Amino acid sequence: MKTSLLISTYNWPDALELILLSVLQQNVLPDEVVIADDGSGRETAALLEKYEKQFPVPLQHVWHEDRGFRASEIRNKAIARCSGEYIIQIDGDTVLHSSFVQDHKNLAEQNCFISGSRVLVGKEATGRAIQGKSIKFSPFSKNIINRMNAVHLPFFNRFSAPKRTPVEKLIWKIRGCNMSFWRKDLLEVNGYDADFVGWGREDSELVFRLLKKGCYLKRIKMAAIQYHLDHKENSRSQLSANHLLMERSMSEGGYVARNGIVKA
Repeated sequence: MKTSLLISTYNWPDALELILLSVLQQNVLPDEVVIADDGSGRETAALLEKYEKQFPVPLQHVWHEDRGFRASEIRNKAIARCSGEYIIQIDGDTVLHSSFVQDHKNLAEQNCFISGSRVLVGKEATGRAIQGKSIKFSPFSKNIINRMNAVHLPFFNRFSAPKRTPVEKLIWKIRGCNMSFWRKDLLEVNGYDADFVGWGREDSELVFRLLKKGCYLKRIKMAAIQYHLDHKENSRSQLSANHLLMERSMSEGGYVARNGIVKA
């Protein structure tokens, strides 16, 4: 199957460069890389222009004007530009294990989407990685947290069946920084709801609608490993408003976003 790797980013080109370097080291490359850029400045554009010339697969830069945190909207625009039938989604602060793309592809199932975990990289290790442009992380690396998430045993997931219920226990544990979907499923639910602005709940709300549509969720461990670089937390000022949007979605009968990908 043809795969698109979708990378969300905003004004952190140093981290984005580490991600691109980790993409180049993949055992199995995606068929394209699509950057969902939530309004970064010229430095990010220059970085992508540089890598576009040397990348072995197409590298697309999807950008919109900076009007605050609008991850849902820019992801919709990027999804619309993806040509792959399967989309692997990450954030712009996550360095990838060399088998990351391969694991997502191997564990993909029809009528199913995947949610993976992450290894937290401490401040000192993040600084060293950026300064040395190093993507060499392992379970034995210094200054990493929850290092068991860095153990690579993908066959472990063969014993874990996809689940659809109970919805309420699943959606709060979702991390949009490590997910994969069939593009047709995203289109059928109309992608992300762009009414979500600011940080919080946009990923969980999408998952809830996918589950209502009839898709199954597969949560994976010891595979599709990524290393989350340390950075200042995003503002939580919109979390309460986004939580109300989430509750609205959970109380409604449909699964199609009101303000979704068709407007991207």
